[in-house]
Amino acid sequence: MKGDEMKLRDKFQVKPGHGVKLKDWNPDNTAGYDDKHKAKEMLQETCERLSQLQYRLYAENRRSVLIILQAMDAGGKDGAIRHVMGPLNPQGCRVTSFKAPTPVELAHDFLWRVHRAVPGKGEIGIFNRSHYEDVLVVRVHHLVPRKVWSKRFSQINDFEKMLAAQGVHILKFYLHISKDEQLERLKARVDDPDKHWKISLADFEERRYWDDYMRAYEDVLEKCSTKYAPWYVIPANHKWFRNLALSRILLETLEEMDPQFPPPACDIRTLKIE
Repeated sequence: MKGDEMKLRDKFQVKPGHGVKLKDWNPDNTAGYDDKHKAKEMLQETCERLSQLQYRLYAENRRSVLIILQAMDAGGKDGAIRHVMGPLNPQGCRVTSFKAPTPVELAHDFLWRVHRAVPGKGEIGIFNRSHYEDVLVVRVHHLVPRKVWSKRFSQINDFEKMLAAQGVHILKFYLHISKDEQLERLKARVDDPDKHWKISLADFEERRYWDDYMRAYEDVLEKCSTKYAPWYVIPANHKWFRNLALSRILLETLEEMDPQFPPPACDIRTLKIE
C-alpha cells in the first residue's frame, strides 16, 4: 500500500486515554480522497486482497477477527457490511445482529449473548450493533440505573482483553454521520417505495435523543478504546468513503497479522494419485 493509504488507521483511531468530542470529528472528512470513482476502484482492489487474506486466515485456523459496527439509525451499518464484507467467503465470515434482548438473554448477564457470537478460529465475525448497546440505549432511555451501566465500561474492557489474549483481533468502528445527513437518509426511505420496509417510527423518535446519544458515544469512545481493542471514528456522510476507510483499515490489520497456510498434514512427495 502507498504511504498515504497507510495513514487511515492512524487518522481515525481514538487514542487510548484521550478525551473525545464528536463535534471535533468531521463526518464529511474524506482524508484527501476526493475522486469518488477512483475510490470505488480502490475498494474493489482492496476487497480482492481481503478475500485472499481471509482465505489464509481460514486455512491457518489459529486466530480470528471481530469487527464491531455501531452507528446512529441510518448510519450505514448494513451498507458497510454489504460493500466491504459481501465479497468475502461466507464459509469463514459470519454477521450477527443484536436487537432487543430476548427473555432468555435477559436472564443472563449482558455479555452472555455476545460471547456466544464471537468468531471462532479462522473466522471473521461482524457485529451489527453489539454489547455497547448496554451502555448506550440503556443509558439514554434509563433502562437500568447509572450505578449499573457505569460499571459496564470496565467489564467490557476486561471481556475484550480476554478475547484478545485468546487470539481475537478486535476492530471497533463508529460510523459517524451528522444529524442533517441522518434526516436526509430517513427522508429518502419515505420517498423511495423500495425502502419503505426500512422505515421505523422509532428511528424518527430517537432523533429527539441525538445529543444524549452523542454524549453516550463520547464516553464509549473515551473509556473503551484500548490498545487491544481500538475504536475508530469513521466519517460516514459519504458512503463511498465510509466503505473505503473500513476496507483499508481491515486490510492493514490483516496484512499486519500476516496469516500463513499451515504445513500439509502429510508428506506431499509420498502421495500417489492413480
